Parts: sequence; structure tokens; C-alpha cells
Amino acid sequence: MNKKKCTKWALSLLGTAAMLVGCGAVGSTTENTDSDKLQVVTTFYPMYDFTKQVAQDDADVSLLLEAGMEVHSFEPSSQMIAEIQDADVFIYNSPEMETWVPDVLASIDTSDMVVICASEAITLLEYEGEAHAHEHESDEEESETGHTHTVDPHVWLDPVLAQTEVTTIAEGLAEADADHAENYLKNAETYIGQLNELDEAYRAAFEGAENRTFVTQHAAFAYLAARYNLVQMSVTGLNAEVEPSAAALATLSDYVKANNISHIYFENNASSQTAETLAGEVGVELAVLSPIEGITEEDQESGSDYISVMLDNLEALKQSIK
Repeated sequence: MNKKKCTKWALSLLGTAAMLVGCGAVGSTTENTDSDKLQVVTTFYPMYDFTKQVAQDDADVSLLLEAGMEVHSFEPSSQMIAEIQDADVFIYNSPEMETWVPDVLASIDTSDMVVICASEAITLLEYEGEAHAHEHESDEEESETGHTHTVDPHVWLDPVLAQTEVTTIAEGLAEADADHAENYLKNAETYIGQLNELDEAYRAAFEGAENRTFVTQHAAFAYLAARYNLVQMSVTGLNAEVEPSAAALATLSDYVKANNISHIYFENNASSQTAETLAGEVGVELAVLSPIEGITEEDQESGSDYISVMLDNLEALKQSIK
């Protein structure tokens, strides 16, 4: 395991007047407003949902990356950078996930902003699969083909680690907005109770299962697998947009045939062509397993959120883990 290096800027706001500076509209989910509420910008959906659960009506929370945007290779526009600059609080998962964040924070004035790295208290797992090129990783992680992932940032897919992120977010909001600190901490406690129930549902579903291996297109579920003693086999690596090698596909195909795998899981926000090809070759079914990197506004309005999609994932996994 590799201890994640995650810098957190936690500078106190200088009273209510400072909180009102630059509190324009931010993100795709907030209308233009002169609200005197705390203005919070989050990066992608899990950070948004966790923050909304904690903030409730005491802060205006917005989302930068809409569903369908590739979080791993995302590059913020100048407008998005301005939205971050105008925020009172900025929340992201980790430099390993939102690899653009360190450069953005270095380019703007964060002196009147609280920056929350939600996974700060979590030690990231080393990625044990094939390394894939990524232009934003640190020099010490560089390979002959470019910069590579060496750790897995998908911590939110473990309901227990999600609780840790919620706690970190609540503490950061409480620091930024002392007037509503008690509300933030209480809301976090309530939501953590729901995440505990989610964890219990997963534990109960997989207790005593004989087949504990699942095959997924995107290697996003290592934390979930580790939590519930499962084995994740993936078609692609940490970045779902990177195509696997022919050798890797052949190896996985042989594994699926030899181990009576019944389903291959793909994610609904990315191309499923590779998973479909593999499923067709080995004669297994396809099913959706969402990494919850984005949920459309339409689905949110219909009631979808982190917990509901995690429960959908649980039902999908029950087709393999039994």
C-alpha cells in the first residue's frame, strides 16, 4: 500500500464579509444567485452527493463535471477555474483522481477558501494491474510510455471508506461555516447511518458465497472487492478509456471460460464495445456495474443518488457472487 500524498488547504474564512466575496453562481447545478449561503464547488458526482447530504439547505453546492465527462482525463475550462476561484469551499476526491486539481489550485488565490481533499484520511491501494499512460502523474511514477497510475483513487465505491470521506467533508464545512457547524456534523452522522446500512446489505448478500469473482470493464472496484472479500478481474485498467492489449484480452477470455464466469459488467457512462466483444467471444451475459462517476440530472430528478446506485450495483453483483 502506498500512503497518498494529499495536500489540504484549510484556511479559515475571515468572518461573514469575507464569505460573501465572489459568491456568484458556480457549476452546472446552481442558478445565478446572490445568496449569502456558503458557496461550495465539488468536482464529480460522489463528492457532490456526499456534500449535499452534509450541507442540506445551509450551503449552495454545485457540480463541475456532468455525467458522461471522463473524470480521469478531464481538463477544466477557464470558466470552471473561475468558478472554483469564486467559491468559499472547493471539494475534490484526490489528486490521483482529479489530476488537474493541484495545477488549478496553484494558479488561483486560495487565501479565502477552504479546500477539502475528501480522501485525505485514506491510504490508497496500489494498483496491481497493467499500468496505463496518464499525462498528469508525478515524475517519480513515469514509465517509458508516459506517466502512469500507481494507486487506485476509487475509494468512494467502498461504503465504509465513503463514510470517512463524508466525515472529512463535514469537518471542512464546519470549519468554513462555524454558524452551521453543528448542522453539518449532525447531517453527516445521519448520512453515515445510511451508509452503515448499505455496508450491512453488502455483507449480508455476500456472506457464504462460493463464487467471489466478478469481471468488470473498468478496474474501479478494488476497494469494494477488498471490503467484502471479492476478486475483481477487469477488462481495462483504472482508466476505462484506455483499450486493453490483445494479450490481456486473451488472458481474460481464457480465465472467464475456465472459471464459469456468467456475467461481464460494463459501466453505463462509457463505451461498452470491448466488454461486448469479450462477452460475445466467451458466451456470457452483460450487466451494468456503475462506478458512479456521474449521474445525469434526469436520473437525479427521478431519485437516483449514490446509495440507490450502490444498491443497483449490489443487485447486479448478486448475479455473479453466489
